[in-house]
Amino acid sequence: MATEIKTWQIVEGELKSIDSSLVSEGRSEAYDLESWIATNPIILGQEIVIIGRQVQTQSGPLDLLGIDRSGNTVIIELKRDKLPREVMAQAVDYASDVASWSIEKIGEECAKYTDNSLEDVFSEQFPEVNTEDIAVNESQRIILVGFSVESALERMINWLSSSYDMSINAMVLKYVKTVSGDELLIKTSIISEEVEKKKVRKRKSFNFQMSDKPGEYEVEELNTLLARYFSQKNHQSAMLIRTVIIPTCFKNGTITRNELKELFVEKGFAEDARKAGQYLSIISQQMGLKKNDFLRQVISYGYPNYPWEKDNYSVVPEYAHLVKEVIQSIKDWD
Repeated sequence: MATEIKTWQIVEGELKSIDSSLVSEGRSEAYDLESWIATNPIILGQEIVIIGRQVQTQSGPLDLLGIDRSGNTVIIELKRDKLPREVMAQAVDYASDVASWSIEKIGEECAKYTDNSLEDVFSEQFPEVNTEDIAVNESQRIILVGFSVESALERMINWLSSSYDMSINAMVLKYVKTVSGDELLIKTSIISEEVEKKKVRKRKSFNFQMSDKPGEYEVEELNTLLARYFSQKNHQSAMLIRTVIIPTCFKNGTITRNELKELFVEKGFAEDARKAGQYLSIISQQMGLKKNDFLRQVISYGYPNYPWEKDNYSVVPEYAHLVKEVIQSIKDWD
């Protein structure tokens, strides 16, 4: 039987049935539902970040494209009313196209939507995940979102999930507008989120390329790369490296992980040591991305305690003057 959610509001001790819907309230799939989920993907689960909206595929525009903490792409198809059985073929068609995409193609879509690289978005969303262990787009997940679901579609979802371990689910929402005018969204899932997580495979495919090797750029190109990186807006790790790590290195010569944690809290960037530790993980991943070899050319670090833990950051003396000029130029722009 297709899932149906009924809602009542208690008004002065009596139950009042709430039968509002997106359609009846003049809301739309594209301008309301899609925006709500794009800006608050937690409704789909706690481990998904949106990296594309109205993404063009060979079969037409995909509503939303996400990536989960295991690197799997997530195909999200929305309907502002009932989910029909035909949406299954549409979503599978999209997934079959996305499955062929390289990490570069996915990165392009991410950059168009977020103005940041896939590596940056992933590391900032999932700071505790070691990007070296991530397989990007090795598997695809499908999430269908609507306000009811045809029984045939529900039957197909259960069959594909249980018989073929396919990572597919449907989120059934209930839009509620209360007597006082408050708007609520209530969610239930065809497949429990815990069961659906177990369908996600974790094998290596396209990986984020990591390295400790510094770049070998000429001064002019190095200047351009540093200026471009440090002038990025809304890039948390670039800002912290520019405003905390580099100034402290100039002042003290070297800065340790523990000192960085204290500084992040002291300067108000993090509310506690746990959050400061997350920022350190993000910075560590930024420093280790192969493409950021220009950062390693001017900032050095070591592994004094553990082979996986960067520590003792310092500015390479040879490039101290260049780094100061770049940082000062960005201050002037600001």
